[in-house]
Amino acid sequence: MLNNLSEQVRECLQHAEDCARQAAAQTCPKLKADFLDLERRWQHLARSYEFSDRLGDFCTNTKRKRGDLPKLS
Repeated sequence: MLNNLSEQVRECLQHAEDCARQAAAQTCPKLKADFLDLERRWQHLARSYEFSDRLGDFCTNTKRKRGDLPKLS
C-alpha cells in the first residue's frame, strides 16, 4: 500500500508511526498524550498531501480530456 503513496505521505506516516511508538513507551500521561497528539497531526498532514496528490491527478486528467494537455502514450 505504501508504495503507491507519494514520498511526502510516506514520510508523514513514518513520523506518525514513530510518535505512536514513543507514546507507547511513555509512563508520563502528559508525554504520552503529547506523542499521540503529534501522531494525529502527522496523520492529518499525510491525508492533506494525499488529497493534494489526488486533486492534482484529477486536474491533469480533466485538462487532458479537454485537450489542454497532450495524451500520454
